[in-house]
Amino acid sequence: MSSHQSDRPPVAQTSTQPDETLERGLGNRHLQLIAIGGAIGTGLFMGSGKTISLAGPSILLVYAIIGTLLFFVMRAMGELLLSNLKYKSFRDIAEDILGPWAGFFSGWTYWFCWIVIGMADLTAVTAYVQFWWADVPKWLPATCLVLLLLGLNLIAVRLFGEVEFWFAMIKIVAIISLIVVAVVMLIAAFTSPEGHQATIANLWNDGGFFPTGGMGFMAGFQIAFFAFVGIELVGTAAAETKDPVKTLPKAINAIPLRVMLFYVCALAAIMAVTPWRSIDPSVSPFVSMFSLAGFGAAAAVVNFVVLTSAASSANSGIFSTSRMLFGLSLDDKAPKSFGQLTRHKVPAKGLIFSCCCLVPGVVLLYLSDSIIGAFTIATSVASVLFIFVWSVIMCCYLVYRRRTPGLHEASPYKMPFGIGLSWLVLAFFVVMLVILAFEPDTRMALIATPIWFIALGIAYAVHRKRHPDDVRKGHEPATMPPYSVLANEFVLSDEIADGAADAAPPAGVRAPEEADITAQTEDDWDDQPDGAWTTDDDLRVVVETAKRERPPVPGS
Repeated sequence: MSSHQSDRPPVAQTSTQPDETLERGLGNRHLQLIAIGGAIGTGLFMGSGKTISLAGPSILLVYAIIGTLLFFVMRAMGELLLSNLKYKSFRDIAEDILGPWAGFFSGWTYWFCWIVIGMADLTAVTAYVQFWWADVPKWLPATCLVLLLLGLNLIAVRLFGEVEFWFAMIKIVAIISLIVVAVVMLIAAFTSPEGHQATIANLWNDGGFFPTGGMGFMAGFQIAFFAFVGIELVGTAAAETKDPVKTLPKAINAIPLRVMLFYVCALAAIMAVTPWRSIDPSVSPFVSMFSLAGFGAAAAVVNFVVLTSAASSANSGIFSTSRMLFGLSLDDKAPKSFGQLTRHKVPAKGLIFSCCCLVPGVVLLYLSDSIIGAFTIATSVASVLFIFVWSVIMCCYLVYRRRTPGLHEASPYKMPFGIGLSWLVLAFFVVMLVILAFEPDTRMALIATPIWFIALGIAYAVHRKRHPDDVRKGHEPATMPPYSVLANEFVLSDEIADGAADAAPPAGVRAPEEADITAQTEDDWDDQPDGAWTTDDDLRVVVETAKRERPPVPGS
């Protein structure tokens, strides 16, 4: 009987005790809307005006390119996650495939990215609230939001899913409404007070599709790239989804359509109604569009949409950082307390710690503009670090394909042209780093980023001294369970083979002798005497052994 152990990645070292298992409380609708929410950033509503001013109509191509290549990142992550249902996130994948150092660096880097983004979201929420109540204390909206989201996340993962579901729904309604309004204005040949007529020709009749040239086109990537931060959240949430084998592929496969609808179609609609040179980069083009349509409350409505978008981003950050700390804790790369769950299967101490780390974001509200400028640089650092996180995913996929080709062949969710596309995505990330070096703010981010990795390197050196066994674990396959589940198939290991060999033969059947085992050809097996151990008997014992030894799947 052959073993398929060589075609499997090592299994994440996670506890299967009930009190250390995350609850699979997210349904299909939650995961689908979380995927949408992750693909629609606040930058679409507030930053798209500036991207249009930089690149003109070619910004449509910018968003399409970024969205397509990040879709390939999600496809690679999807295949990796479904190759072993013990994986809770890409950090577990990096831990097992690249080694403990990769799990340490990617996990803590991802945590830091969302903490920085969360601080930016708190600053944004305060500004949006002051749109209605200018005299409200700056600390109040930010503090209330943190406490509200902390309370919701502490109760159960299902509440996180519900909050994200409705936040994403608000963004969807706003974007679809804008597209519908633009189509009506195009059909009616609407003419603005400045004399501009709504027409599709506005996309190319003012300097062509690339009116700002190659440099303007490249500059559009700098701001547009940040709008996609959080797209990988669907993979983190998959660990707490009831049926990831079905729901995760659906959520990932819908990303290209969502990018086309929510980015390309929305911005095309805006530039078809208003020529790109007439769009004010300091004002949300969504506000301008609804105002042109005669909707007097456009500014207030869009302000509400952007407020919920920022709150959604903060909610995602609180969720993802706590789950990352949970995984790091189980692998002894964070304090053990972060791996403790409440009776609702929530990592409460990780949630509280992450929320406490957001407090400096409230302090920043009272500092000078120069500090806010430095904070903008920190946000750019987060973008650079996300490139590192996404690059780790692609490197994991390349190693996975090289080490376990059989597992790829058996995968129910193969990434098409996986190896070639992985190298293409990595090349794109290199080009992105070059582009980010053009502008002063993002250039400073590239210069500051090594400081974080130096700090992580020191922390990991300390970790190696405290946990020398963890370092050696990266050079040896982790202990395999008797089997792993790939979709709905058994993948058997040597432990099952040994168990089958030791098991008693079925009644009336002779146990295999050495002469039986050494038979090499099908004809030799056919010539075995009656009553010999058959392959059917072998398989029956294997299945029975698997049922006896079957460990619980985390979250089941």
